[in-house]
Amino acid sequence: MTQLRVALKSLRGAAGVLLALVLLASCGLNMMPTKDVWYTQHYSIMQDFEKTIYRTLSETGKKDFQDLFWAARDPASRTIFQERLSYIMNAFKRENSRQPWNTDRARIYILNGPPASIDIDQNSDWGMQLGQPATGGVDRSNEDVQAYRAEVWTYSVQKQYVKYVFAFIAPNEWKMSPAAVKGNQYIGALENYNKMVTFGTLNPETYKEALEALEKKK
Repeated sequence: MTQLRVALKSLRGAAGVLLALVLLASCGLNMMPTKDVWYTQHYSIMQDFEKTIYRTLSETGKKDFQDLFWAARDPASRTIFQERLSYIMNAFKRENSRQPWNTDRARIYILNGPPASIDIDQNSDWGMQLGQPATGGVDRSNEDVQAYRAEVWTYSVQKQYVKYVFAFIAPNEWKMSPAAVKGNQYIGALENYNKMVTFGTLNPETYKEALEALEKKK
């Protein structure tokens, strides 16, 4: 609890520095080709080699890649993805009405699923609402974003807690902050687990060979 309060106070006390760091951290994601809807929806669950190959493909190659992507995975993982995407379409549409999935919070939700809890820091008194449930059934489509300054999403991994901090940027954006928060050393473990297990391929070598054979850009 104490460490979380310190982290949130640091967000308030260094707002200018935080904004700069947030914008730098999000720069790469903002450069994603937004016209490629499939790519932006699947970006967070794709493994690095998949992203590399996808960017080299022709339009025909990309369509074939998209078919192979799910064919190489357990059907249950596609169901999980579709359920999370469905939640995002409603929950984060006020932040990005055209592509709700193409936001920092949505990308983390698609990859990791609902956090165990969300701590909300409000404008009124910088008080925290602790332990709020974050199940897929929560309707956040009408959230009063102007009332918040930060959200902290907590996940449990390897008997430790991982916390993502999202800072509010007017008028309606939430940017993931690189601020040091307890459990950061476990973020990689959590994300890799979900990429390799929750959304992992059934036969990696055969899959890679099939991807390499796809039509490339000329």
